[in-house]
This record gives sequence, structure tokens and C-alpha cells, in this order.
Amino acid sequence: MSEERKETYDESQIQVLEGLEAVRKRPGMYIGSTSLRGLHHLVYEIVDNSIDEALQGFCDKIEVVIHKDNSVSVTDNGRGMPVGMHAKMHKPAVEVIMTVLHAGGKFGGGGYKVAGGLHGVGASVVNALSEVCIVEVKREGHIWRQRFERGIVASGLDIVGDTEEQGTTVFFRPDSQIFEEIEFDYDTLAQRLRELAFLNKGIKIVFSDERNEKVEEFHYEGGIKSFVSYLNRNKENLHPQPIYVEGAKDEYTVEIALQYNDGYTENIFSFANNIDTIEGGTHLAGFKAALTRVLNDYGKKFGYLKEADKALSGEDVREGLTAVISVKLMDPQFEGQTKTKLGNSEVRGIVDNIVGAEVSTFLEENPAIGKIILEKGLTAARAREAAKKARELTRRKSALESASLPGKLADCTSKDPAECEVYLVEGDSAGGSAKQGRDRRFQAILPLRGKIMNVEKQRLDKILGYEEIRTMITAFGAGIGKDFDLSKMRYSRIIIMTDADVDGAHIRTLLLTFFYRYMKEMVENGHVYIAQPPLFKVSKGKKDYYAYNDAELEKILAQIGGKDNNTNIQRYKGLGEMDAVQLWETTMNPEERVLLQVNVEDAMAADEIFTILMGDKVEPRREFITENAKKVVNLDI
Repeated sequence: MSEERKETYDESQIQVLEGLEAVRKRPGMYIGSTSLRGLHHLVYEIVDNSIDEALQGFCDKIEVVIHKDNSVSVTDNGRGMPVGMHAKMHKPAVEVIMTVLHAGGKFGGGGYKVAGGLHGVGASVVNALSEVCIVEVKREGHIWRQRFERGIVASGLDIVGDTEEQGTTVFFRPDSQIFEEIEFDYDTLAQRLRELAFLNKGIKIVFSDERNEKVEEFHYEGGIKSFVSYLNRNKENLHPQPIYVEGAKDEYTVEIALQYNDGYTENIFSFANNIDTIEGGTHLAGFKAALTRVLNDYGKKFGYLKEADKALSGEDVREGLTAVISVKLMDPQFEGQTKTKLGNSEVRGIVDNIVGAEVSTFLEENPAIGKIILEKGLTAARAREAAKKARELTRRKSALESASLPGKLADCTSKDPAECEVYLVEGDSAGGSAKQGRDRRFQAILPLRGKIMNVEKQRLDKILGYEEIRTMITAFGAGIGKDFDLSKMRYSRIIIMTDADVDGAHIRTLLLTFFYRYMKEMVENGHVYIAQPPLFKVSKGKKDYYAYNDAELEKILAQIGGKDNNTNIQRYKGLGEMDAVQLWETTMNPEERVLLQVNVEDAMAADEIFTILMGDKVEPRREFITENAKKVVNLDI
């Protein structure tokens, strides 16, 4: 065992910064929200403590269990929380960790070199927001146990048995007084636990759900190399194995895996100490700079780029790239709106140097792969030039049109984007009803003819040649791709209104694919909605009722005293069957309508779904549809 690992981890290293009272008053400050996102965050905080033990080399197995009553237990085989008396606090160290905010071994006391999580906020916050929390520690030959209720000590730290094993179990039941919902979503947790297993190669995470007896084991000896293969598993890859790069400098370690596929979008996921740096940061900047430089140098050296050729841009060399960047460092500084941007300036140069040297060597040793990657970049550059011309043409055309808005758009009179919304309506007849029925002050209507192009399989220059897409770009007013500027949006709500049948669902998916791939910020910031037209109209006497699903239909029938000869039930096959008044009453009136907001909680999952639904591979699509068919409420074929 190295000198560094011999350092003791005991009560003397648990440093105290402040107390717990504020957490129950303002839980959102500590876990982001009291919605489902905050609820799941509780699990991540406890798991992160176990992962930190693994990062020090003391733990290789973590078990996470959702119990039948939506309580959770997390068990690891690490060193076990310290159980001795804390010198300053005169309490057992376990109790200090669980009841004092900012108490932990991650503040320079020598307990941890690198740590993820919320730096000592974790365990105490989870305890404060749980109805019951029980900690069981196996250490020094004994099993120690302590119970807490809503953050308050409910029992002392007692020895309840003997053991030769080491490790910690934290059991907690989230407090229903704090959280809006206390039902854990299996897939949400599985996604993060799988991610952690990828980012920490060799660690085994066993996840079980007692509510449905589901058990999964995440264990990847290949680490982030396996991660990239997993992300690309439904894509057509240009080389069989991901390129893997690793290096270390001083207290920094860098791991990167990358692989090209035949698609047109880049997917780069970056992490610092296992934390998903959604907003990027210095590690991402270093990677991008190195990759662009290396591929241009390689292209010139081996004649793929002639002297007269323009250099490939970063955008060109990243077309069709899937990459995972993972850095581990002593003192990460997080910036940005959501504190998910790595700010340590020295990381940029370290990543740049390691990637530069390693990728250059790889390309020189694997000329066949080098050629494929360079040719992909050159084709992207040509398409970029063509797209630039098409964009300019689109701009010129729209400038020549009257008021530069498409003729088929029935615009609203208000010019305040905050109150304006545009309905994208399938078909001319429904478009006509929508134009008549709308509130023209703030509602615009843009009828779409037929299905739009599947953008998953096309480059931007081809997409811009498609009239329906050009019409939407002009109507929204915010540009497309890297030129997209959310602040120029002419409407704050883009509402997709299609028939409730298979064709309607296909049109919705085509539109969402286009928005996600080329107007991503619009989706990520919650500006895209799906209208929910009613499925049934129930008429009894002179009264009409509308039902949006089968359950509502049953409810209405019960309300009006059941079905008899005076009851007429009409099932709507499409929007065109409703007149202007009905369409307004059921689907467009803000007082009555039901809108589904499209959210992208997870970019990784969204990318995967669009690849499966809109890509070339049939088998993953069949599996996805089979797997999700049971979740579909209304399917009209």
C-alpha cells in the first residue's frame, strides 16, 4: 500500500463548518428542487460518498436498493464511516457527518484526495430531508448503528453485532412533508448508476428494485471506452473500436474515448470528478482545440489537405463524433448558471497536451482510420460551404418576400414574443379551422403539408433546400444550427398540433427531431409543446362533453348517468373533423386546453431516442417500440 493510502481516515479528519437548520426550510438551495429531480438527487448524494471511497481505492462494490415503500438503501464495502468521538463536537464522527452541514473528510483533512458529490453537504442534507435515516457501519470488528428522524438524532451510535467486514449502509425514507412526490423512477436512477460505473472502471454497482423485483448490475472494465461503445451501439460506426486516450499530470488525471459514426451530429459528454459538466468548461475547450489542430496537421502531412485548401473547422472535425471526457482533480471550480461548467484554467492546457500527443500517435499508427476520419471532415467542410450558400439564399429570399414572412403563416397581431405562440398544424383543412377559431391577438397558425424531411439522415445543406423547413425557420425568426439565437424567437411557445393517430405521431417525431438537432436551445428551454386534441365527444341532450383519453370518457359517462339511447359518443379520427369553434374550445383555448411541454432532462437519453426512432437500424427501433408499447395510452391504427 502506498504512503498516500496509509493516511488514516478517522474522527480527527472530520472538519465542521456549520449547522443543519436551514435545509428543511429551503431544501431547493441544497438539492435543486423538491420535485422528482430533487428526490433522485438524494440517492446520488449517498452513492457519490461510496464512489469517493472507490476513487481512493478502498471500495469496489456498491449496492443500491429501492424498497417497496420507496425507501432506499445504499451499501458499500469501503472503510466505513469513522465511529470514534469527534474532538471538537464531543459526538461520534458518524453523527457529525449525518447532522452537521459541511462536515466531512473532503475539506483538506487528508481523508480524500479527489471527490465528487456536494463536498460534505450530501449525507447531512439527505438525513435532514428524510422521515427516517439509519446508518450502519461495519468497522473495527463491530457493526455500529444509529437512527435519525427528520435530521434529529433518535438513538445513540450503538454496537449491534460483530463482523470481519468493512463498509457503510445508509437507509433513508424521503420525507413526504418535503417532497411533492416520493416515488422513485427506476430508469432515471439506472441511467446515473450506469454512468458512474462507466466513469469508474472496475467498480461494480448492483441496482435492485423490490417494487418489481428488477435487478441490474453495472460493471465495465473498459470504463469510458465501453461508455462510448454503449452510446454508439445503435449507430453505424466508421471504425470498430473507440480511440482511448489517458494521461496524468501532477494531481490531474485525464481520460478520453472517442469514436466516429456516419451521422451528422456531435455528441460530447464531459465530466469532472464524475460530475456531469453539462455546460462544458476548460476540459472540453482543451479537447476541442487539440482535436482540430491534430486532424489539420495530419491532413496536411499526409496530403488530404492541399496547400490551397482552407483548414478544417472544429465543426467539421466533430461531425459524427461521440466522445466522453473525464477528468479527476483535487480542487475543481464549477461555474456557470447551474454550476456545471469546469473553470480551472490549467486543465485546458493539460487536456490539450495529452490529447494532442496521444491522438497524433494513434492516427500515425492507424492510417486506415486516419483516412476515414479525415474524409469525413472534408465532406463536412464541403457541406458546410454548401449550407452557407443555402442559408444566404434563404435569407435573401425571405428578405424579398413581403414583410419577409411566409405567405401560408397566419401571424398574430401582438409583437411581444413573450405572449405569442404559433401552432404548427398538420393538413390544410385543420389549418383552416385553426385560423378561424384562434385568438388572432396572440395565436399564429402555420399549416404544414404532409410529413417533413427526416433530418436525422441529412446534412444541413439538403435540409435548407426543403421548403417546409425553410418556412418554419423564417416564421420563428431565430435562425438554425450554430446561428440559432433564442433571443430572436418571435414566439415563446411552439405548439405541434397533429392528429391523434400513427401519422400524427410520426409528424410529431419528425418535427421534434428537427428541433432537437437544429434548434436545441428552443427544446432545452421549454419552448416546445404538443397540443392534446380530444379523442371523444360525448353528446347527451343539448350538452357536449370532451374526453382526452379512455379514463376521462368513463368518468364523463359516470357523471351523466351512464350510456343510454340519448347518448352519442363520437371518436375523433383527426383535427379536420372539428369545426373552428370546437377546435378553439378543446385544443386552443388557454383556459381549457391541455398542452404537453417537451422537456429534455437528459441530452444523452434524447440523443439515443432520436437515433433509434429516426436512424437506419431497424432492430433497435423494433426493440424500443416493443419495450415502450405497454406505456402507450392511446394508439390509433
